[in-house]
Amino acid sequence: MKQRSLRVSASPARASRARVLGALACAFGLGAAMSPPAHAELSDGIVKIGVLTDMSGPFVDNVGPGSVLATQLAVEEFGGKVRGKPIEVVVSDHQNKADIGAARAREWLDRDRVDVITELGNSAVALATLRIAADRNRMTMVTGAGASRISNEDCVATNVHWVYDTYALAKVGTQTIVERGAKSWYFIAADYSFGHALQGDGTNFITAAGGKVVGATRYPFPGTDFASPLLTAQSSGAKTVAFATAGNDLQNAIKQAAEFGLPKSQQMVAMLMSIVDVHTLTLPVAQGMYYAESFYWDLDDESRRFGRRFFERFKRMPTALQAGQYSAVLNYLKAVQASGSDNVTDVVRTLRSMKIHDAFARNATLRPDGKLSHDMYLVQVKASAESKYPWDYYKVVQTVPGDRAFLPLSESKCPLVKR
Repeated sequence: MKQRSLRVSASPARASRARVLGALACAFGLGAAMSPPAHAELSDGIVKIGVLTDMSGPFVDNVGPGSVLATQLAVEEFGGKVRGKPIEVVVSDHQNKADIGAARAREWLDRDRVDVITELGNSAVALATLRIAADRNRMTMVTGAGASRISNEDCVATNVHWVYDTYALAKVGTQTIVERGAKSWYFIAADYSFGHALQGDGTNFITAAGGKVVGATRYPFPGTDFASPLLTAQSSGAKTVAFATAGNDLQNAIKQAAEFGLPKSQQMVAMLMSIVDVHTLTLPVAQGMYYAESFYWDLDDESRRFGRRFFERFKRMPTALQAGQYSAVLNYLKAVQASGSDNVTDVVRTLRSMKIHDAFARNATLRPDGKLSHDMYLVQVKASAESKYPWDYYKVVQTVPGDRAFLPLSESKCPLVKR
């Protein structure tokens, strides 16, 4: 299967990304800190991590080369070997197509002996890949896809869902806003599983909080022309216009909303947005928007250290998905080290028993359904006058603990959850 090449501009950020890709075209490995006990069982003398991500499409800035770098940073921080055995990273572009992602996953698992497939920044790709890996008793770590069914009705024992899901994004990103007076909503949603899930979950929480969804438009993904849905949203009279999409599509929709002049009486809410989206849009365009986040580089000293380390190599701050990729890979390596095995059952059991805390994860535990429960945040984009230094973009309006942000296990449809 042919790989698409990443197009690189002459800008420093793009050039940095190109260097990351070039460096990771080869395997890398560094030294280990802990000595291996005699019972260590690494299946083939190497720990191989596959990063299956969007390297050329609409989510490339949210994941893509930045998630590859985040993987590299985790391996370097760990020391580059597990129990004296080298770590190798392989990278592929799924092109946001489930069939291409599935074909690469089969090749990695059946021929290349990849131990864990990570990132999977597209829900359709993630759902296809986690089933393929489960059939082979191999591990997946979904850090970039958010459909709640990944750790709900379609959960498998060999997968963990690390960063966010549509349930938490919708709950954290709507309830407080409804309580503040935004009672009527209109959705503009991408017409695929991720957009459907965001719209569906968001509608449920808006209704439960006493609000009402007065209408919705689903557009073919990916999209470039949002004139019709924006005009329909404007004429609906809804107090809030919610965008159930992400990446380039979200940026295009927000830019066009500014061009069409949505009235100031209509609050714009993103159901999934990143700091890179804000940076690209600029504060004058994005200011005032609310959305749910799972990481902010300027949250505390620990997140700032990681953010600056990432910035030194990539010339921009990490998105939540890239920080989550770093966290997932780092904790995977810790679990392999602690268990003495790369067998998926041993690794998942060890992850559940570990204290998980790093630059990304706060108050985190791995649940029986494979979902990592951790703090989530409702943020608002600052106005230009409020921003005091580069990448100072968010006001953290509310911190929501994981047990309030994510689906309660008592409501889960995951067959791994004991009733």
